[in-house]
Amino acid sequence: MPRGVEKGSAKMSSGARDPLFGTMMDFPLVLPQILERAARIFPKVEIVSRRPDKSVARSHYADFARRARALAAGLLASGLRRGDRVATLQWNHQFHLEAYFGVPAAGAILHTLNLRLHPDELAFIIQHAADRFLLIDDVLLPLLEKLSSKVHFERVWVVPFSGQPLPAGWESYESLLAGAPADFKYPTLNENEAAAMCYTSGTTGKPKGVLYSHRALVLHSMNMTAADTLAVSERDVVLIAASMFHANAWGFPYVATMVGAKQVFPGPHLDGESFLDLLASERVTLTNGVPTIWIGVLDALNRNPGRWKLAPGLRELCAGSAPPEALFRGLDGHGIELLHAWGMTETTPLASFGRLSPVMRRRSPDEQYSARAMQGREAPFVNLRAMAGDQEVPWDGCTLGELHVRGAWIAASYYELPEARDRWTEDGWFRTGDVAAISPDGTIRIADRSKDLIKSGGEWISSVDVENALMAHPAVKEAAVIGVAHPKWQERPLAVVVCREGVQPTPDELREFLAARFAKWQLPDAFVFIAEIPRTSVGKFQKSRLREMYSDWKWES
Repeated sequence: MPRGVEKGSAKMSSGARDPLFGTMMDFPLVLPQILERAARIFPKVEIVSRRPDKSVARSHYADFARRARALAAGLLASGLRRGDRVATLQWNHQFHLEAYFGVPAAGAILHTLNLRLHPDELAFIIQHAADRFLLIDDVLLPLLEKLSSKVHFERVWVVPFSGQPLPAGWESYESLLAGAPADFKYPTLNENEAAAMCYTSGTTGKPKGVLYSHRALVLHSMNMTAADTLAVSERDVVLIAASMFHANAWGFPYVATMVGAKQVFPGPHLDGESFLDLLASERVTLTNGVPTIWIGVLDALNRNPGRWKLAPGLRELCAGSAPPEALFRGLDGHGIELLHAWGMTETTPLASFGRLSPVMRRRSPDEQYSARAMQGREAPFVNLRAMAGDQEVPWDGCTLGELHVRGAWIAASYYELPEARDRWTEDGWFRTGDVAAISPDGTIRIADRSKDLIKSGGEWISSVDVENALMAHPAVKEAAVIGVAHPKWQERPLAVVVCREGVQPTPDELREFLAARFAKWQLPDAFVFIAEIPRTSVGKFQKSRLREMYSDWKWES
């Protein structure tokens, strides 16, 4: 009987099929399908990993698939149970890619731990997730030592990322794979069961766990091959700079494996020059990362013109926070196309893409740059809306509301956190906390996180708009704008600026520069010059830390 047809339904003649059900094969969307296709179709395609000493290790898909299967078999032979959480503390490299597929293939949940978090925060996450096993890079063992009194793993396997001999007293990852049973067969997996897990960065309250299903990861990957998203294909060389320890590295390891693209992993080296060295030597055509990475890349390119010969048509996906318009212009000058996308840990993570529409491509360059700096349009099978209370705001490009999202790869809840249910509306949308306007063509412009909007004299000021405009000034390398309490106006904007090497603009110069785009009341009342803006564990500007640093700021009367 076709699935979904209850007993008592109308009888059908022998061999007939109910036209409402059973039209297609029941073929599950699970990660082993991607893994096995890569082994069959792309066995000799390269996988490149840069070690801590900057030497490069090379492998290929056939070897990677064999090792991922061995990891699954070895974990099951070690007592792994269905649904167990297997944690990783690892940089971006092939061994981590093996875990991305091997752990879910065993019916377990890959839990990537953010190695840049404070040990206390990591301990909370490990305890809340009830992680049973750990895979850890040898170079990160000192971090585990800091956690040893707070957490307990049943088994810990050490990955030879450095290429050096295994430290005494630890279990070997290579021995785990070598001792795996040779007759391994994949367990039967349900596409809706969890394959991976990540915790939010905890900028508001405790970090929250998000579970990703096999189905969500597969559909997210398929979406990234569309021409109006990223058009990832076998012809690409993909450098994965977004952290594999957070938000699935934006889905890049899955989609690159699915289409058989050459993959390049940078390890821990993400400064502008090291990054460019790898882009050039491996002829990378597609890469990803937060704006601070691309700010460093552009700075290195400007300081060393002609040093790197990059692949023609290089595309760089930028997400995590809004890149300034000046960054698009600057990278265009070096033949690099910066693409903007938006998403969150809760959205697997990519939910919108900033490709220019045919209509926008006929507009002026200034209009095109303005559009490219926005968050783009919703991906297929994702819905977005902006809400003011219980009412959806019009798609006029001006009216602001809280951005809500739902779709095929959007989280339906947090892991073991029922008290956070209010993040979802009664009709099933996720409340993002971003404040946005939507244009008539569906283009999203995120004005700010709700907690980062500045309310001055009853009017809202977008910190993102002001800081992105500031970073267009030739003397400004980085800028962040925060609201600081004011005795008369409730809050006023304070700009925190990092200058380019060898230049020092005055506050009046910067204020005059901004005055061409903003009303007087929107301009920062003060400018602070510092050597470096604090960052979150995933490389975003840490405005919460800036608010702490300048909490006792005294405005001049």
